[in-house]
Amino acid sequence: MLLCALLGQRATLAADYRIAVVNPNRVVEQSPQYEAARDALQHEVEDRERGLRNQQEQIASLQKKLEHDGALMSESEIQRLQNDIRSRTRKLKYARDEFQEDFALRQNELRTKLGRQVNEVVVELAKEQKFDLILSEGLVYSNPRIDISDLVIERLKQEFNKK
Repeated sequence: MLLCALLGQRATLAADYRIAVVNPNRVVEQSPQYEAARDALQHEVEDRERGLRNQQEQIASLQKKLEHDGALMSESEIQRLQNDIRSRTRKLKYARDEFQEDFALRQNELRTKLGRQVNEVVVELAKEQKFDLILSEGLVYSNPRIDISDLVIERLKQEFNKK
């Protein structure tokens, strides 16, 4: 009897809790901050990729010159051109490696910044709407009625438009 009363009381207490779910992937992908960051990163990438392509084209042009005019060149001219091609190829490889590292670092920075923003908005909403528990990643199932991802996305849009 006492156990039933305690269980009944616990069920009543559990009904008083407000629980919500946030789908972090959907929030990030649908936020204007993500779109703006993606566009900015894409712009940065395009400029550097253009430079790398130009370097590659210069090397290809020098290699064609060597193949086409090599028979007419002196040994020292051939050697100088081969050295130039090797040097430019090394520089290009270094520039590509540096570009990939910079790109990965920049992506991480943007992801981290956006993750912090999303977390701040979730905490604000939790306090404003008096949620007791908000779950995120690692969720197996949730009823869509407790998903507040749309509220988080809307708040992110509002904050983005303030800037």
